[in-house]
Amino acid sequence: MKLILVILLSILDSLPGVQIIQDSTVAVLLEEAINGKRELVEMDGYRVQIYSSNQQQTAKGEALDLEAKLKDKIGQTVYVQYISPFWKVRLGDFRTYDEAKEYKKLFVAQYPEMMGDTYIVRDKIQVLQ
Repeated sequence: MKLILVILLSILDSLPGVQIIQDSTVAVLLEEAINGKRELVEMDGYRVQIYSSNQQQTAKGEALDLEAKLKDKIGQTVYVQYISPFWKVRLGDFRTYDEAKEYKKLFVAQYPEMMGDTYIVRDKIQVLQ
């Protein structure tokens, strides 16, 4: 796998007229994937919150249903959290507010019915370093 990534990147880099534009985080993650140096760490960042309820009878079930509905469809990690007395569903691990804002735009475009419940929140995030 590592060799394939190295070969693919070198081929793409050498093609005339091809310019690779990527966030610096992607370059770091690719380098770590190639070299096998990856460690999950927790840091301050942002997530997109799409659900919050303290209705004891329904909140947990609604949060878990929402997680199951979105888990493989949105390209981000779905987090279900219980922060007394609220059940919350949050998406992604964004290092900057702007990254979270861009993802929020994409999410609301795909799920416009959730626009009123969608916010960017500060949270502890999980990132590879």
